[in-house]
Amino acid sequence: MSSERIPVWLDVDPGHDDAIAIMLAIHLPNIQLLGISTTHGNSSAYHTTRNAARCLLAFGGSKLGIRVYPGASEPLILPARYALNIHGPDGHGGVESLPEADDPAVLELIAKDKYGETIRALDGMLSHVKQTWKKGAGKKVTVVSCGPMTNIALFISVYPELLDAIEQFVFMGGAVGLGNKSAVAEFNILCGPHAAQIVLDAPVPAVMIPLNVTHQATVTRDIHIKLLSGSKQASDISDEHLPSAQTPLRHTLSTLISFFAETYKSVFGFDAPPLHDALAVAYVALGKDVFPEAQSRRYRVDVELTGQHTLGETVVDVWGYRNECSDSSWGSEGKNCVVVLGLDVDKGLQRPA
Repeated sequence: MSSERIPVWLDVDPGHDDAIAIMLAIHLPNIQLLGISTTHGNSSAYHTTRNAARCLLAFGGSKLGIRVYPGASEPLILPARYALNIHGPDGHGGVESLPEADDPAVLELIAKDKYGETIRALDGMLSHVKQTWKKGAGKKVTVVSCGPMTNIALFISVYPELLDAIEQFVFMGGAVGLGNKSAVAEFNILCGPHAAQIVLDAPVPAVMIPLNVTHQATVTRDIHIKLLSGSKQASDISDEHLPSAQTPLRHTLSTLISFFAETYKSVFGFDAPPLHDALAVAYVALGKDVFPEAQSRRYRVDVELTGQHTLGETVVDVWGYRNECSDSSWGSEGKNCVVVLGLDVDKGLQRPA
C-alpha cells in the first residue's frame, strides 16, 4: 500500500455494501476522502443521503470534516428502480445501532452553505475538485462510484474543463457475461445505463470492478466471526451461533452483514454475501497488493442502451473486434476501460480486524 494519500470523491447509494465502502474510505490511511455524494439506486435518494450521513457519523468521518452532498434522485432518462428485495425499504434493512435518520447530528452532516441551504452533489464535487487540483498545482482526484453513475455523468457533461483534474473513474458495476438485475445486466449499470456510457466515453481512464470479481470476495463465517471477536476463527466456535460482538461498532457491522447474507441467500442462493462496493475503494487504496495486474485487462467497453432483453449489459470487447479502437486513448475512440477480473482474496479479506 502506498503511503501517499490519494484524494478520493466517493459517490454512493447506501445500501449495505456501500456502508462498508464508506468505512474503508474513511479509515484506509492512504485515502484522503474529500466528500461523499449520494444518488438514487439501492433505495430512494432521500434514504441514501441519510444513510450515508448515518454511516459517516457512526464510522467517525464527521470528525474529519467530511460531508454528504445529495445528488440525483432519478436516472438521466429511465424511471428510477430500487433494490428493496436486497437492501430493505430504506436501504439499510436489519442494521442495528446506527444513528437514526432524523438525528440532528446526522442531518448536520448533510452539507450546507452559509445560508443554511443544502449543497448539492455537483456543487460539492466542483468545489472539492478545484480546491484539490489547484489548476494543475495540486493533485488529481480519483472518483469512486458505488451506485448508478448519474452524478458523475452530470459532472462530466457540465464541467468538461475539469476532466484534466480527474485521475480516474473507478466504478463498481457491470459484468462480463452475467447479471444480477437481469440475465445480463448488473444493477448499478441497469439503473443508469446512459450515465454509464457517458462516463465510459469521457477521455479519462476508467476502471470497472464487475460482478466477476466482487463475487470472489464474500464474507464467510470465518470472516464474520473474526469481525465480531477480533481474533477467533470458526474452528474455535463450538456451535452454529456467532460469538458476541466485542464493541458496538462490530455489532452494527455484524447486523449489516447478517441481513445482507439472508437476502443474498434468498434471492441468489449465495452461502456468503459479496462485498461488491467495498472493492472499488479497496482497488484504489490497495492496488496491486490485492488486485494483481495480470488479472486486469484494458478493453473497449460499451453499455447496451436499446436492447429489449439486454438493456444495461456492459459489452466488453474481449476479442478486439473493434479494431479501430486505440490502445493509447481513453473515451469514445479508445480502449476505454480497465476491467478487473481477479483479486487475492487472502490479502484483501484476511487482514487484521
